[in-house]
Amino acid sequence: MSRLRDASIRGLFVTGTDTDVGKTILTAAITAALRAEGLNVGVWKPVQSGARLGSGLTDSERLLQITGIDERPEAVAPFSFEAPLTPLLAAKQEGVTLTLTELIDAGIPLTKRYDTLLIEGAGGVAVPLTNDNLMVDLISELRIPTLIIARSSLGTINHTLLTVSFLRNCGVQITGIILNDSEWSEPLDDPSIASNAELIEQYSGLKVLGRFPRLHADSHSEMWIHTVRQTIQLGPIREALADQKLSHIGG
Repeated sequence: MSRLRDASIRGLFVTGTDTDVGKTILTAAITAALRAEGLNVGVWKPVQSGARLGSGLTDSERLLQITGIDERPEAVAPFSFEAPLTPLLAAKQEGVTLTLTELIDAGIPLTKRYDTLLIEGAGGVAVPLTNDNLMVDLISELRIPTLIIARSSLGTINHTLLTVSFLRNCGVQITGIILNDSEWSEPLDDPSIASNAELIEQYSGLKVLGRFPRLHADSHSEMWIHTVRQTIQLGPIREALADQKLSHIGG
């Protein structure tokens, strides 16, 4: 058994309907907005792949750049691999065998420095993570609610409803859904964008908390914070984090 039972990790797990849907951007922007309100929120990327640590292109480095948090990238992402593969295969390529216990234990030091964490997954909920576990197993083990990031464009209804169904079948609580206008996937003339949020809410019974617009990657922190406040309903996210704090105090 991991030390999680005693560590009382509190936070929100940010997952996606696929890879490259904007999890890193939304995790960082929401964290920056919450920190601007005075909340002691940190970020954690349990495992990342696809770039060399120190290149400035890894998710952990982007998380720190946008949030302005003073941490080392390797502290935010304790397991980092270069190959653009699922975590299981990227780790094996470098001779590493990941386990759920090691992944969780590596994040515990962050709980000593922050009251709560926004935890970004890798890819979607059914991504192979270890020899025995998918990403959803990490979410289940952490026992915290999940925020789903999805594309705004055509196809997002199917991907989002499947993700919702899978998480529910695994007993994971879902705080809400955010649609993201990613520059590599949103055709300007996509007529589905106007109705996707409404249909996702209708068929999932969940609230779409907003639609995040495209921002230039080099936008300053104030722009990220302003855009989150203008486009995303932060109330349900604050409530999810506050409920965990109250539960921890009461327990």
